[in-house]
Amino acid sequence: MKRSLTVPMKAEGLTSMKIQYNFKTGVYQLEARKEWEPDLDFTRYNKDFFAESILTDDAVYYNTKQVRELFRKYDLEDYLDEVMDLLRQGRHFGIELYYFAKKDITFMSHQHSRKLGINNKLHATLAGGIRRHSPDEEEKDVIIDGLNLGRGMSFKDVAGRIPMGGCKQTVTMPPIDLTDMEVIGFLGFSIDRCRTMTGPDMNFPTELADVENENYSMQYTNGPAHSALGETGKPTAYGVYVTMKQAVKFLEGTESLAGKSATLVGLGAVGWYMGEHLLEECSKLYIADLSMDRCKEFVDKHPGKDIEIIPLEGAYYQECDILCPCAIGGIFSDETIPLLKCKYIWGSANNVLKASSQEEEFRLAKKLQERGIMFQTEWYHNAAGAICGYFEYIYGQNAKYEDLIKYIDDIMPAATFHNLTQAKELGITPCENAYRLCGEVIYGDMALEDLKL
Repeated sequence: MKRSLTVPMKAEGLTSMKIQYNFKTGVYQLEARKEWEPDLDFTRYNKDFFAESILTDDAVYYNTKQVRELFRKYDLEDYLDEVMDLLRQGRHFGIELYYFAKKDITFMSHQHSRKLGINNKLHATLAGGIRRHSPDEEEKDVIIDGLNLGRGMSFKDVAGRIPMGGCKQTVTMPPIDLTDMEVIGFLGFSIDRCRTMTGPDMNFPTELADVENENYSMQYTNGPAHSALGETGKPTAYGVYVTMKQAVKFLEGTESLAGKSATLVGLGAVGWYMGEHLLEECSKLYIADLSMDRCKEFVDKHPGKDIEIIPLEGAYYQECDILCPCAIGGIFSDETIPLLKCKYIWGSANNVLKASSQEEEFRLAKKLQERGIMFQTEWYHNAAGAICGYFEYIYGQNAKYEDLIKYIDDIMPAATFHNLTQAKELGITPCENAYRLCGEVIYGDMALEDLKL
């Protein structure tokens, strides 16, 4: 039998499930419900019904004990325990799951912390992107990825001084058709139910935000048609770049990247702009991407620059000063770290350490440090994308790009230099110190405005 939270839900006609955890008490709460009928027309969301509407007169509710019994019935109680333990390991608030039987779509909101969002006077208490996973992927892998990214968003929000909790949405489904309004309506409904502000991430087109905002949910940001600030890739790259210069300043006494070589992996929404920033000063740029055409286009658009296209396989092991990962995560592990030939790892990709827990991140970060490689956990310096989404969410069409850049300049370079300096003073890695600093807000009693970054 497939190991999935949806197996008992499908068998019993249930539509939603929550797994919640209180890290202070160690108590779990489980809920499973039937909240709507299989023939509910999600094209009518926010027209005939709303996120809080009663959608069936045949509602079903399972409490914690009953959910356990349900999973035991389908021989999946051990799997449920594994998922619950993942919440405990990362001190996550929980998982909120909605299942759309008609389209066989599973929506999950991987929620790390709501603390900062409870009193922000906004609709959304959580912020985090929405990404698509293929139906043939293992669900537990999707959950681990979602939880790690959600935890990263909690810390990223603190680093960016954003008064929201952190989460990540995963949707298991085939590639989306933006004319299928049933699917669009379901995604809008699910986001609104979770009280989340989101933006299209991996495997979802940015146009999804425009379609949602025009028809169903106003909690999507950064759609290309209506965004005052544009897509988040450009400010994200800028934030990574200005903090990268602070890392060089910390080690070498100067912010200049002149004479340095850099390897850029991934020429996507962030990587393209990252490459342009690196070309401002670096003497040599190696580039790699899944698309050779994309690489050639980048070279053609920057004539006279020393750019070399290298194979994606082995790109992370290219000898250079700065390695800039801007694509997938889970790259650096016990097996790959000994192969690295760089002095700095500084990019935009999330979760570049192949770790399923914070403790594992610390161990791998220590291993990088022992290799003489400067590394700061990426959420501490790729927060500008989240800041951009927040600016758009708050100011709408009145948001100004120059104000966003000023905000980034005011907080991010100084925060990185402070983190690197303090980590050295304490004898720990910058990765661990970043978690320590922001954890005082997320898990402790410190207010966001009192954090010294």
